[in-house]
Amino acid sequence: TGAFAERIKFKSYLLFIVLFCLFIYCPLAHATWHPEGLLAKSGILDFAGGVVVHMSAGWAALASALYLKRRNEPAHNPARITYVLLGTGLLWFGWFGFNAGSAFHADTIAAIAIATTSTASAAAAFTWIIFDAIRGRKPSAMGTCIGAVVGLVAITPAAGFITIPQSFLVGVLSSIVSNLMVEWRTRTAIDDTLDVFPCHGVGGMTGMLLTGVFAHKQVNAAVTDNGLFYGETKLFVVHLIAMVVVAGFTFFGTLLLLKITDLVIPLRVTEQEEKEGLDWSQHREKL
Repeated sequence: TGAFAERIKFKSYLLFIVLFCLFIYCPLAHATWHPEGLLAKSGILDFAGGVVVHMSAGWAALASALYLKRRNEPAHNPARITYVLLGTGLLWFGWFGFNAGSAFHADTIAAIAIATTSTASAAAAFTWIIFDAIRGRKPSAMGTCIGAVVGLVAITPAAGFITIPQSFLVGVLSSIVSNLMVEWRTRTAIDDTLDVFPCHGVGGMTGMLLTGVFAHKQVNAAVTDNGLFYGETKLFVVHLIAMVVVAGFTFFGTLLLLKITDLVIPLRVTEQEEKEGLDWSQHREKL
């Protein structure tokens, strides 16, 4: 949704979201979290949705941005930075339930998930603005918010499987990688409105790989093979293979669903409707 904002018809959007849920999200959720799921049986660890939610959304975002092409007027600034800050705070608070709730009990694993979520997101927020400053950019509230969200995304698959010091590294590394990807995206013709792929997609993949690096059975008994950091390679290799498979499935599956949706209800709004703004052209509302 964030990737193709300001250029898709509302009816087309509703149809596409239903198709995406049925044919992309649900199969991934089953494969990853059901005991008999294909990825679960291969040994994949995804504590709260780094693969199922963020990585899949990120690759779908890239496919959508490529399929729908650029907006006619792509340059827009945030309406109000204070709203961005408020939204980030609400998101950060909700993420504790999102991650810790995936333990399904008020236990040690849930406590670890809360702690690692807090540390990773804070580290990523701080790293984002410091990395900007090192590269000659102005540190900003907007950058802090983006960094925090990237950290939240990256820690999601690892939250209940790694230690708190390692979550700090997850936040730092994911923030740097996503920051570089955002800059790369701005140099291309890809019009990903809210940088969903660089932040959610790449953040999710970074978190997935680092789960394969840092996961340990002493943190969570659900871990059958320790991560690469502890001298074992199986978990990391499995995660690496799964990352490629999930990326291909989501990217090409999304392109197919976009094409089907486009044939049923044309996706793209007209140039005039885009100029009017979708609040008005699709809903007859004004801010």
